[in-house]
Amino acid sequence: MSTQPNNPAQTSGVAPAQPRFGRMDLAMDRVVDGINRSVSWLLGQQDEEGYWCGELEADSMLEADYIYMHTLLGTGDRGKMERCINEILRHQNADGGWSLYPGGPSNVNYGVKCYLALKLMGWSAEHPVLIRARENVLSLGGVTECNTFTKIYLCSLGQYDYDAVPAVPPELILFPNWCYFNIYELSSWSRGILVPLTVLYAKKPLKKLPAEQGIDELFVGGRANANLHLRYDTKKLFSWRNLFLLFDRIFHWAERIHIRPLRKRALKRVEEWLLARFEMSDGLGAIYPAMLNAIVALRYLGYSADDPQVIRAMDEFEKLGIDCPEGTPEYPTPTFRMQPCFSPVWDTAQVLSTLGEAGVSRTDPRLLKAADWLLSKEVRHKGDWAEKVKNVEPGGWYFEFNNEFYPDVDDTGEVLLGLKAVQNPRERYQHDVEQRAINWVLAMQCKNGGWAAFDKDNTKKIFQYVPFADHNAMLDPPTVDITGRILEMLSAYGYNRTDKRIEAAVQFMLKEQEPDGSWFGRWGVNYLYGTFLVLRGLESVGLSYLETPVQQAAEWIRMVQNPDGGWGETCGTYDDPDQKGVGPSTPSQTAWALLGLLAANDTRSDSVAKGIRWLIERQHEGGDWDELMPGRNGESYYTGTGFPRVFYLGYHLYKQYFPLLALTTYKKALEREQLEA
Repeated sequence: MSTQPNNPAQTSGVAPAQPRFGRMDLAMDRVVDGINRSVSWLLGQQDEEGYWCGELEADSMLEADYIYMHTLLGTGDRGKMERCINEILRHQNADGGWSLYPGGPSNVNYGVKCYLALKLMGWSAEHPVLIRARENVLSLGGVTECNTFTKIYLCSLGQYDYDAVPAVPPELILFPNWCYFNIYELSSWSRGILVPLTVLYAKKPLKKLPAEQGIDELFVGGRANANLHLRYDTKKLFSWRNLFLLFDRIFHWAERIHIRPLRKRALKRVEEWLLARFEMSDGLGAIYPAMLNAIVALRYLGYSADDPQVIRAMDEFEKLGIDCPEGTPEYPTPTFRMQPCFSPVWDTAQVLSTLGEAGVSRTDPRLLKAADWLLSKEVRHKGDWAEKVKNVEPGGWYFEFNNEFYPDVDDTGEVLLGLKAVQNPRERYQHDVEQRAINWVLAMQCKNGGWAAFDKDNTKKIFQYVPFADHNAMLDPPTVDITGRILEMLSAYGYNRTDKRIEAAVQFMLKEQEPDGSWFGRWGVNYLYGTFLVLRGLESVGLSYLETPVQQAAEWIRMVQNPDGGWGETCGTYDDPDQKGVGPSTPSQTAWALLGLLAANDTRSDSVAKGIRWLIERQHEGGDWDELMPGRNGESYYTGTGFPRVFYLGYHLYKQYFPLLALTTYKKALEREQLEA
């Protein structure tokens, strides 16, 4: 007869349910049961190699660009491309357009790209779907309102004029590092996208489409009557925008009469730069747009379709796809969708640290396996960050499976928190890895005391006026959400406010607080994310919960709680801050709010009680939560931020490990109060 326990708490290493205590209307045994079921669910999702990796969901631009790339290169699986169309249609708004996130307003770039994708797959302009899409695009100003990236893609298919798009010359890569405008002053993601894009601009590929696949009808008044060129700022004659536009027109003039003496050298340098960054990486930057541009760049640099570099780059790109030829329970139509990248290091670190907080044994073999997997992903080579940060040994972690050139501070901080959850038999080895990573993080601290994601002091705002910077993601400035996480991590390793670097970070965060008490969230949606991470960071380094900034933040969180007891916030708050804290309740954002309140020592308010009850009542029997939007074909709320106002993400595991962390933190807070009573 089996002697295995039936209680998931015992199999997972979490303490069994305790008697009720705390508020009369909160049964602690229900909280403990919810924790145990969540722990069991998460452990059941672990890959046999030791990592966790939830799906990373994004918008339909990815499927549209997938069709574009394969059409341009004459490649691709027709069946997958047809299923891409079904995925695009799944996300179409009622007004005919497509948005940056489910439930958001229609976006002209996405409308143009999705419309073009449908036509490339043979759809007629008179199809009712395209009629509605066309009306929406025209209402938003038509093709001329699109950004540079979209326009260059259109140029390669003969749907826009190269002379009318901002110049993205490969000569940019020749600027030395001491030059104010060198490429390492751009954000790492812009660098990865723009460097291969310079090849498209230089080579100016042109694949002529049949007339019926053209999109002239998306130009207000028709393409023949449209003013395609960028417009000067008429309100302010002397401005950085006008100056850069003047230089842009001069460059176009030189391009037309073939004055480009450094072009051959520049393209060679671009090629070398790309090939170097393919190594130890799952494609350029291991992110979708850079990978796509790199494939196209290789082909127009003369690499054949059967060249090993092209095959490898294409294979890594195709791995991002999720093929559902039978559909899904939420949306039974066959679809093929693309992920913007993979998130195994991030998810594994978050799950590991959360399971440790939940009481899973530090010697549990599943946690040790996860820790060893993370240790195997340590960065040991210098990447782009080393162009500005000298004399520090490589260390830290990236976001994806392999992306050696682009470790980031946020992942590194979370991995270090995760490693605290285990007692590793390789104690000395893990200690050495941790110390290298901490030294690297400290070297990456910016002048103002905060930390950014990939680079140090990447803050030159002048780049926002460059004509091709209209994707609004040129810089990687320090942010309070990352800084809060780093303070929490450094505190776990013994650092405190007596260290000048810690105090500088505290002062940076306090200076960034909004008048209403909240903090902006750069990498999660939005003020709920920023506020909870700042409060946890401040708590970890000993800032009293009685301090005014902490109490103001807690009061703001309580003020924006929804009547149902949960919290929610939409991506639209990046466009309209007046809507901060407003949105349908979601498990991840409710967890963030609770974690913020608990960090402010609020354990007994009605807000906390209602929030905990909201999480418990919406947990599924199997231990998980969902964030599905009602009536939206299986679409979920997006609570992750790629680039504010540009690109948003749905992390499928956010709604699992953050609620678990909130329940665990609540339970431990009440236990601590009992001991102190």
